[in-house]
Amino acid sequence: MADKKDGWKDKAEGLKDKAVGEAKDTYGDMTDDKSKQAEGKTQKAKGDVKKKVGEFKDDLDRKDDRR
Repeated sequence: MADKKDGWKDKAEGLKDKAVGEAKDTYGDMTDDKSKQAEGKTQKAKGDVKKKVGEFKDDLDRKDDRR
């Protein structure tokens, strides 16, 4: 079973990836750098997935605590 601390770690990494991805996307948009813009969008999506994984782990921990 997942360690109870894993959920917050995944959510924090997800938020970091989303913020960095947003910065790259904005930079790419401002400089007309399509590659940097795509990189940013990809990193934002990766952040969304990590955040969801963290939320899922937290849900599992809560369910285990109820037993």
